[in-house]
Amino acid sequence: MKRIINSILAAVFASALMLACTNDDVEPVGTHDKNSVTLEFDNRVGAQKMALGNTTYKNASGEEFTLTRFNYFISNVALKKADGTVVKFPDQYFLIRQSDPTSWEPELKDVPAADYSEISFTIGVDSTRSVSDISARTGVLDPTSYGDDGMYWSWNSGYIFVKMEGTSPVVPLNSAGKRAFELHIGGYGGREATAPNNLRSVTLPLNGTAMVRKDIAPTIHLVADFMKVFDGPNTIKLAETNSVHNPAVAGPIADNYMKMFVVDHVHND
Repeated sequence: MKRIINSILAAVFASALMLACTNDDVEPVGTHDKNSVTLEFDNRVGAQKMALGNTTYKNASGEEFTLTRFNYFISNVALKKADGTVVKFPDQYFLIRQSDPTSWEPELKDVPAADYSEISFTIGVDSTRSVSDISARTGVLDPTSYGDDGMYWSWNSGYIFVKMEGTSPVVPLNSAGKRAFELHIGGYGGREATAPNNLRSVTLPLNGTAMVRKDIAPTIHLVADFMKVFDGPNTIKLAETNSVHNPAVAGPIADNYMKMFVVDHVHND
């Protein structure tokens, strides 16, 4: 019995010590301190991890499909502090490519030390940057930087914000004898004239607090559920919508995928 009591006391002491360390180890906010924040994009299809290739999924309309490509641009990220002020990162663009794990966890650089409670971002690339001179479009905005993924429309002036490709038995055979679908969503609204605008903004609570400190660089874990592309505010059926390259008809799909993101949790490491 004495041994049991000693074990319980040891466990209680260890828990109390751990809690005390957790509270005491949080650094104070340094006025000039900065660090990075990692945005971890975890692409899924419903409850399953996304896999390109032969994995078969089924949407709410009962249509089976596989995915061969899933890419999207993230830009204009902003973080809201606990006091309501907002820190913006207007010149940082990220291209998330499911085929390239090195693209799944982009970093925001030089984030001021603070407690952050909300994140917002744009899915796509703004009109000013889309039509800027090629010399101003570097990094992931350089169309030659990601091989043959083709995320820029030379014929339609501007970036493809989200590219989704795959196959489905409900899609008619194409000229290559494949039942392939292509959903390429772009359209930035035009800089000087009205045009289809499929840029979408997303604002999410962090489901916790991201504590940026001199020695703490948080990770915000975001889940993107591809199933929302079909089963969001609008029902999209592959039997009816399987080839989209025109921004004028892409709005309902953009309205759907802007709902696919949630913040799962935050690491303060």
